[in-house]
Amino acid sequence: MGLSSLTSHEGGGFTSANYSQFFTNPAYWQAMVNSLEVTAIVTVVSVLLAYPFAWILAEQVPERWQRLALMLAVLPFWTSYVVRSYSWLLVLAQNGVINRTLTGIGLTSEPLQLANTRFATVTGFVHFFVMLLTLTIFANLKQLSPSYRKAAADLGAGPVRTFLHVILPLTLPGIMVGAFLTFVLCIGDYITPQILGGNNELVMPQLVMIQIGRRGDFPLASALSIILMAVVTIAYLACARWLKIERA
Repeated sequence: MGLSSLTSHEGGGFTSANYSQFFTNPAYWQAMVNSLEVTAIVTVVSVLLAYPFAWILAEQVPERWQRLALMLAVLPFWTSYVVRSYSWLLVLAQNGVINRTLTGIGLTSEPLQLANTRFATVTGFVHFFVMLLTLTIFANLKQLSPSYRKAAADLGAGPVRTFLHVILPLTLPGIMVGAFLTFVLCIGDYITPQILGGNNELVMPQLVMIQIGRRGDFPLASALSIILMAVVTIAYLACARWLKIERA
């Protein structure tokens, strides 16, 4: 793929024109910006929703019910990715459940444009990745010894200070592992933006597929893929200090 990215669609020798085209074409650059924005929103929202969920599973659910609770939590993984995306499209459609409810109770006079938007894409992603993050954070919470909380209490720390200064730092590896997996899977996903975004806002995987499916420009598609891989590599290097398997 690297060699292909340095060739021309019209033929000829090696060239860097494909990479130059990415940086000089505003539409291509905007696709990368859209991908990063959507991925950042999904990652942050998923972490904020997953941490309390994982905390409830690890701390509030009795030990004998935790396996059942985890099984119920991972049910979205058992559903086809395509089916799940189309299900959200039906829910968010103009005549879907949400709009019918809002108009039925009089909160809106006209259906809201929820489908084929960034909001729809983010919703579909969050539905999937919250469960992934819940599993990584839950595993980290279960590894913590109760003696940490007892030691913090002996030193005069209340529940809030114990969480901020003891529990949260110790579970940060689990958060970062889940967040990095979310980043990688989200920024490289084609299905969810294609179904729920409605081509109203191109992201990088869609741009790559356009070069292949419509133009047959494999060299440019390769260059765009290499750039996307470089972004993922930079994200990994930024998170590498926390991505320790023995700590997570």
